[in-house]
Amino acid sequence: MTDKDLSLDPAQLHFIPMGGSEEFGTNFNLYAMEGKWLAVDCGIGFADWKLPGVDILLPDPSFLAARRDALSALIVTHAHEDHVGAVAYLWPRLRCPIYCTPYTAAVLRQKFEEFPACRKAQINVVKPGDTVQAGPFAVRFVHVTHSIPDATSLIIETKAGRVVHSGDWNNDPTPVVNGPIDSDSLIEAGKKGVMAYIGDSTNALTPGRSGSEGDVAAGLDALMTDTPEGRILFTVFATNIGRIQSIARAAKKHGRFVTLAGRSLRNHTEAARSCGYLADIAPFVNEEDLTALPRHKQVIIAAGSQGQYNSALAKIVRGDHRRLKVSDGDLFVFSSRVIPGNERAIFDMTNLLSAAGVRIFTPHRSPYKIHVSGHPCRDEIADMLGWVRPKSVVTVHGERAMLERQAQLARESGADHVVVPQNGSVVRLGPDTPAIIGQVETGVLAVEPKRLLPADHAGIVQRRKIQFTGAAHVSVVLDERGELLDDPQLTVLGLTDPAVSEDIAFEEDILAEIEDVLADMKRADREDDRAVHEKIRIAVRRMILARLGFKSVVTVHVMRG
Repeated sequence: MTDKDLSLDPAQLHFIPMGGSEEFGTNFNLYAMEGKWLAVDCGIGFADWKLPGVDILLPDPSFLAARRDALSALIVTHAHEDHVGAVAYLWPRLRCPIYCTPYTAAVLRQKFEEFPACRKAQINVVKPGDTVQAGPFAVRFVHVTHSIPDATSLIIETKAGRVVHSGDWNNDPTPVVNGPIDSDSLIEAGKKGVMAYIGDSTNALTPGRSGSEGDVAAGLDALMTDTPEGRILFTVFATNIGRIQSIARAAKKHGRFVTLAGRSLRNHTEAARSCGYLADIAPFVNEEDLTALPRHKQVIIAAGSQGQYNSALAKIVRGDHRRLKVSDGDLFVFSSRVIPGNERAIFDMTNLLSAAGVRIFTPHRSPYKIHVSGHPCRDEIADMLGWVRPKSVVTVHGERAMLERQAQLARESGADHVVVPQNGSVVRLGPDTPAIIGQVETGVLAVEPKRLLPADHAGIVQRRKIQFTGAAHVSVVLDERGELLDDPQLTVLGLTDPAVSEDIAFEEDILAEIEDVLADMKRADREDDRAVHEKIRIAVRRMILARLGFKSVVTVHVMRG
């Protein structure tokens, strides 16, 4: 099934994950019913070494944009970047109403300020317990606990049946912001009958329970009790308002002052205060005032827990920050988890901290409770499946092994049908038998400073090749008969060092080879620009491969005088 010949039975409810299945990030989910569409979440992902010059990835909205007239709404479950971060980039292509809770709306408004094309976007603020009618979809927002304020699951009512879309959640018994999960609403939905559960798989491989932010608050207090001297530096996810609140409360209790280092932290705490959070927390001190205090009075909360090179934390660790420095005797507390793929950057950062004489606490190497996950472990997934008692389960949000492990839990819980989709899988949820009935094309967009383009764009592919194999650029000026009018010019990138005599000699050999190639060509071929181009390109590429072992990118410019 292709996008063009996609034909869905309007009496059936369908689900298509366009991003976020078998991967972390770029969460983008679609529901289809009665010829109408509902989008749930629209988040970013982060690029790796395969995409040089690109930091942020977006789900490609082309499939949905082609059906924009039938799009009823975009629902955003919470304000984590992998669920909301792409909205500002992609809303101009969708132009639909947006529904989300207050904190998510505050974060989204901040983003829209930087995107003039989003100024007309309609953000409808709802509260947990509210129901929104979006075309044939009646969507009820259900409060869940997570590592961010105002997170929600969704109960989606349609003529075909009832669906619970979990979003990101855990079952925190003692959260420090909001209250415990609204299990009553989920249990009520289960009693009425849930056709399908679309569930977070992130921690499905992890036994037990994720833990509680209340325990972390106690751990942070104990940490400061036992650390009467020295500066304490924390790194957290900027969205974890509960964690920031716990750090600030412990600091106040122990006579310390807190500064925030990083724009994302300042933005998110501003959004939180606008929604009534952090009400008992005094304004954070600025960096200059903090550094004037004795070290044992200082607490720094820095953005950049994943080792991002230009983050405030990375600059502090490298010694590049204008005001904030680390020194022997300081304590660094890594109060967040490692997102897969960032291990190397974080390891490099902790090496620099160790070299500076800084003590380091991580979630796995700390005498105190300093972090809990915002996602459900296996016992919590069992809780959810017991509450909603779904006839079918579709596993999303995680890598393949995680999706498969939650699928196994679902089968053990007694679900009649279990579906493990890929991005683009067209899943019939019911009322007929749940199944994958087709596949539509999905893609990823790369965010460059001045443009969006497909992640497989030829320019990015070539940049990736150049970063590994280098490049050589040749220019030759010939007359009409193909005779050289000037010496060939050669520019080599990433292969030679102009200060090394052997490399200089190698470049001279390449130039000599170019002249030999031209001398050996028939006059008719020398008069053909394309033939000259290919002969020189192949000869230079072979020389580089023979001498250096690289199949480099070689470009040739043939000019006629």
